[in-house]
Amino acid sequence: MAADSPIRTLVVDDEPLAIERLQILCAREPMIDLVGTASDGEAALRLIDALEPEMLLLDIAMPGLDGIGVARAIEQGRCKPAVVFCTAFDQYAVTAFDLSATDYLLKPVAQDRLGRAVARVLERRKAPTDDSPASQYAQEFWVPHRSEMIRVAAQDIDRIEAERDYMRLHIGQRSFLLHQTITELERRLDPAEFVRLHRSTIVRRDHIARLSHDGMGVWHAVLRDEEKIRIGRTYLPAARALMGR
Repeated sequence: MAADSPIRTLVVDDEPLAIERLQILCAREPMIDLVGTASDGEAALRLIDALEPEMLLLDIAMPGLDGIGVARAIEQGRCKPAVVFCTAFDQYAVTAFDLSATDYLLKPVAQDRLGRAVARVLERRKAPTDDSPASQYAQEFWVPHRSEMIRVAAQDIDRIEAERDYMRLHIGQRSFLLHQTITELERRLDPAEFVRLHRSTIVRRDHIARLSHDGMGVWHAVLRDEEKIRIGRTYLPAARALMGR
């Protein structure tokens, strides 16, 4: 496929007005070639097989086979288009990430966000094929921010703190909330890069400047920004391992 050819695109949504809106947005994108629409998951799979699109603009909440089911099905199929989820709900972002979706757009989809999704698909087209095994750990996360979902690279996260049902991801002077348990998030992070120091705190290893104790058995991790994190007793062995002890 030529690097400068428009992206063959299939729109999948069970709401006629949503399809119409996406058709209008696609018509304004010179790098989109809209080859068809589908109103349910089963029809989408048939059209994917027949039309071989390069990109799906895929709704999630549909009766019958939903968008998540469609994305899982195409992972096993012959044609594997880039999946751009278009949904009114942000709670599916973690599942979408597991399915290697290219982007996650919140409805109503804005023209500039669709344009950025197109740019990501074009980047994927230019990227060389890598047959090496994918890491079992998350390299990035989607987090809600204002009216959109943005990507956060795992390597940019300094520390993570639990706030009730959410995790606050600290990145320099900014922070974002992610709806996920700390146990699940710990499982998704590379233990060679992150360490859990408290039941409510995970820290990137190279963000720890030093460890200190108060002389009464209480240890703290002092971060590069001088933030002090109390180390829970359960997690003290992991902290001591940082010192090779």
